[in-house]
Amino acid sequence: MSFRSIEQLLRRKSKIKISQNITSGIHDQKEEQSVQSLRESLLASNQLPEKFDDYHVLLRFLRMRGFNVSKAKEMFLNMLKWRQDCAIDTIAKDFNFEEYDALKRCYPHGFHGVDRFGRPLYIERIGSMDLNKFMQVTSIDRYIKYHISEQEKTLSLRYPASSLATNKHISSTTAILDVKGLGMNNFSKAAREMFIEIQNIDSNYYPETLHQLYIINAGSGFRALWKVLKAFMEARTLKKIQVLGTDYLSTVLEAVEPSNLPDFLGGTCTCSTTGGCLLQDKEPWTDAGTIPASKARHVEPTRGRKHTLGMLLLEDNQVANEVRENIQQKQANEQISEKIQELEDCAAQTKETLETLICKQKELAIHIKQLRKLIRDDAVAEKKASVQTSK
Repeated sequence: MSFRSIEQLLRRKSKIKISQNITSGIHDQKEEQSVQSLRESLLASNQLPEKFDDYHVLLRFLRMRGFNVSKAKEMFLNMLKWRQDCAIDTIAKDFNFEEYDALKRCYPHGFHGVDRFGRPLYIERIGSMDLNKFMQVTSIDRYIKYHISEQEKTLSLRYPASSLATNKHISSTTAILDVKGLGMNNFSKAAREMFIEIQNIDSNYYPETLHQLYIINAGSGFRALWKVLKAFMEARTLKKIQVLGTDYLSTVLEAVEPSNLPDFLGGTCTCSTTGGCLLQDKEPWTDAGTIPASKARHVEPTRGRKHTLGMLLLEDNQVANEVRENIQQKQANEQISEKIQELEDCAAQTKETLETLICKQKELAIHIKQLRKLIRDDAVAEKKASVQTSK
C-alpha cells in the first residue's frame, strides 16, 4: 500500500463512506497493478460507477479474463449495460417473489450457514425438483428475476455479513448440488434453457463468485447430461466443480462442518425449529449480532411467513450499505495500522543504522588522529636524525 493510497483512503474516510477499492489483506503486487490499470482505464472514460469502485469487484473481472485488462474492461462494461437494460437495481430493490414459499416446497434450495472458511453455503436439491409443480407455481422469467435478486442480496448482504463475522474478506460461495435421480430423461428442454440462462448470467455478470461446487449423488444418467451442460460453461468455472457419486461425504466434510450440513446430506443439522434446513436463510446474515443494533426493528409477519432480520435488511438498502461500510472501515483501519507499524519498524532500523554509523565515524576519527600523530612523530624523528647527521 503506497503513501498515495493511504492519503486517498484518509480523504475518502473524511467523507464517511470508506473507499470501496480498499480492502483487507496483503494484495498480490501483480494483481494490484492489474486492478489499478483497469480502474484507471475505466475512470479515464468515466465508466466506473462509485458502487463498483471496489478492489475485489474489479479483481473478479480480471481473474475471469486471465488478467487481460482490455478483455476485463469489455466484460465489466457489458455488465453495466446489462444492469441498465434489465433494470437490475430495480429488481434488487423492488422485486417481490410472492411464490417464494410455494417454490421452496417443490424445489428445495437455499443458503444454509457457512463453510469452514466462512463463505456462505448454498444447497440445491435439483434432483428432488417437481418441474410440473414448478411451472405451475412460477414462470421461468420470474424465477430468473428471483435468482438475480438473490445474487444481489448475496453481494450486498451475505458477503459483507460473512466478512464481518469471520474478520476476513469473503466474496465467494461454496455450493452443493444434489442431483440424485436427475438425468437426460427428466431434465426437460425448459429446464435446460433455464439452466443455460442462469449460467450465462452468473458467468458474465457475477464472475468469480463461486468458490467450489460439489455435485453429489451423480449417477450414470446425470453424467451423460453433464457432458451436454458443461459445454455451456467457462473453463475457469469447470475447474471449481467436483462431480461426485454417492460416496461424497468425506470430500464435502473437508469443506463444511457437520453442524452446517443438513442431516439429509450426512450432516448433523435439522433446523427442526424452522421446519427444515432449506426453508430458512441461515446466519450469519440473519444474525442480529452482526448488524448494528440501531438498525434492528420489529415488523409483524405477514401471510404466516417468518421475517428474518436478513429479509428486513433487504427493505432498507441503507442498512446493507452500513454493514459493508463498517467492514471496509475496519479493514482500512487495520491496513493503515499495519503501514504505521511498518514505518515505525523502518524508523527503528534506520535509527539503529545511524547509531552504528556514528560509532564507526567516531572510531574512524580516532584512527585518523592516531595516524596523523604517527606522521607528525615520524617527521620529528626524521628532522632530529637529519640534524644529528649534519653535525
